[in-house]
Amino acid sequence: MKLYKRLFAKGLAKGDTYQDRVYGERKERLFAKLQGNVLEIGAGTGVNLPFIPKDVHWTGIDPNPFMHRFILDKAEQLNRQIDVQLGDTEHLGFKDNHFDCVISTLVLCSVPDPDKALLEIKRVLKPGGQFVFIEHVAAPKGTFLRGMQKTIKPAWKLVADGCRPDRELGRHIEQAAFSELQIEPFNYDAPVSLIKPHIMGWGIK
Repeated sequence: MKLYKRLFAKGLAKGDTYQDRVYGERKERLFAKLQGNVLEIGAGTGVNLPFIPKDVHWTGIDPNPFMHRFILDKAEQLNRQIDVQLGDTEHLGFKDNHFDCVISTLVLCSVPDPDKALLEIKRVLKPGGQFVFIEHVAAPKGTFLRGMQKTIKPAWKLVADGCRPDRELGRHIEQAAFSELQIEPFNYDAPVSLIKPHIMGWGIK
């Protein structure tokens, strides 16, 4: 398991440039006005740091300790102070009403219980705080792509750190009952991809 986590972290870091091409413009729009005390769940290799305003206090959690050196290297390149911790999205080790914003990008597909994770996100957000997200979601029911997502899920979970390509995350986020919620569907051009479509948006506690 330790070897898998190390290799997964290295592989994810190699994909940072591709992620920037696919999601960069959307991250710029979504993160531009963030302020205050910000938590990023599943922070990975720190790929979002360049898009987050430098005047926020950024805390990142990730359950894979081998991700942390990539985050710290990214922060050093950007000359910014950050806080990185081991963390489980379903059991966030922070007080209630602590953060102004929680960020999730391509994370909720892999947590065992997304509803529990969303409850934790709401718990640590201050009243009026914002949950911002970019996630891939299940293709529409009855489509060929949805069938393929269901077929590959067992193998995909093994190679992609628990990712479930057929998870209906839009529905889970809607059921989290944010006081305000905006969800924008989008897709990107790729010759072959089973990890689509996507949603982005924000919810207010």
